[in-house]
Amino acid sequence: MGQRTTPSETLIRQQLRILERALPAAKQGDVNRLHEARVATRRLRERLPLVLPSSAGRKIVRKVRRLSRALGPVRELDVALQTLEEVGSGGEVPSTAITKLRKLLRQERQRLYADMCNQVARVDIDKLRRRAVAAVRKTHSRPTSSREAKRVGAAQQRAGRRALRLRVAIENAAGLYLPDRLHDVRIAVKKLRYGLELVREMRGSRAMARIAMLKEAQDLLGRMHDLEVLIGRVRAVQGSSSAADLRLSAGLDRLVRRLETECRQRHGHYVALRRRLIAVCEHTLTAADATQAGTRESSAA
Repeated sequence: MGQRTTPSETLIRQQLRILERALPAAKQGDVNRLHEARVATRRLRERLPLVLPSSAGRKIVRKVRRLSRALGPVRELDVALQTLEEVGSGGEVPSTAITKLRKLLRQERQRLYADMCNQVARVDIDKLRRRAVAAVRKTHSRPTSSREAKRVGAAQQRAGRRALRLRVAIENAAGLYLPDRLHDVRIAVKKLRYGLELVREMRGSRAMARIAMLKEAQDLLGRMHDLEVLIGRVRAVQGSSSAADLRLSAGLDRLVRRLETECRQRHGHYVALRRRLIAVCEHTLTAADATQAGTRESSAA
């Protein structure tokens, strides 16, 4: 008879399965599977510190983080290429500019893809899964209701800390179009979303409204970030000798204007979302405070 799967083990098994399934296809160049693998590594990094707050857990987290970093640069180029195709399909930008930039991005992706494959090959995913599951089973061989409640409380309080960081990031960005500060908001939104998804999963809740709101904001801010990354790449080409042709240079200028226009349009949508984002932060902070108060009462009893 097999060993019963503990709640802690369940938290990481699903993401490990996704990673195992997606990684081989990602190494073969599949864009969607590469994205799935990267998201799985992020969610594993969210879960592992809660279920394995030990040296063994930190070692596993480091390996998973190494995978995230290996996949990241290629994924960024995939998004840049996809964004470029979307912009080019509208007919607003001369095809010469689109073709030139596409060629350069694909050449860079080819170089980074080879490096990614080398780094991924150094990680034995099957061994990683076995070690992670064995460590969780050893740590949580006898789960109790009080221990599970403490874990949920820890996840809720961590979400509260992230909500506070998001609120501060929103305040720092104000209503201005400042890419660096908006990038901070995007990262804070993403971390809070992952944190609340985990709390929801651990509580067995079906509440999705706040998480859906965070996803909407993450997608919006993510698009703005992707556009800014592409703008940076266009300007790098403009500053190089490869853009000496006047026709190409004019096309690249039009591409930058097109990207900047969309950035400002989407920033207006973000400004309209800020009040709802802050409401999510306040709700999360209130829930974290209530959890902390309940923990104190239990300790006192």
